Amino acid sequence: MTLHLVRHGRPVVHPGVPPHEWELDPAGYDDVWALRESGRLPGVAAWFSSPEPKALGTAQLLTDTEIGVVEELREHERGVTPWCDDLQEWRSIVASVFTAPEQPALPGWEPLSRTAARLIPAVRRIVTAHGDDDVVLVGHGTAWTLLVAELTGAPADLARWDTLAMPDVIVVEPS
Repeated sequence: MTLHLVRHGRPVVHPGVPPHEWELDPAGYDDVWALRESGRLPGVAAWFSSPEPKALGTAQLLTDTEIGVVEELREHERGVTPWCDDLQEWRSIVASVFTAPEQPALPGWEPLSRTAARLIPAVRRIVTAHGDDDVVLVGHGTAWTLLVAELTGAPADLARWDTLAMPDVIVVEPS
């Protein structure tokens, strides 16, 4: 069994609108289609997606098979975050959720420990239900960074998080 964690394609960013409501940007569809044709995803797999529009839209462009929508696969909740144009500041804010997972990094943010409490059991249920079958989960960079750390026992790889494209794939062999 191989777990393919797909980060969604590029969203249409609307400062002042919660990121979980952002749609997939049609200008980025070619990037999603390129991933579909790249050979980096299994030909046969069980597919699941976060309910967030940018993730579900990505999944629908990547496969013609049925996609299960799993509420618990949504991203680390960030409410309506003030827009941050400073990339270094954004990296620092996201890193802080990993160094202090019991604390919200900003007002309205979910503590990362709460993200873990919903995400990890949901993924374990999916993996258990599909035995030796490959599974593709379409979702989000911070959630997948958290999940990979949990599944591998390694520290969260924030350098990998920082370099994830939209879309991108992380492949994990869960134990």
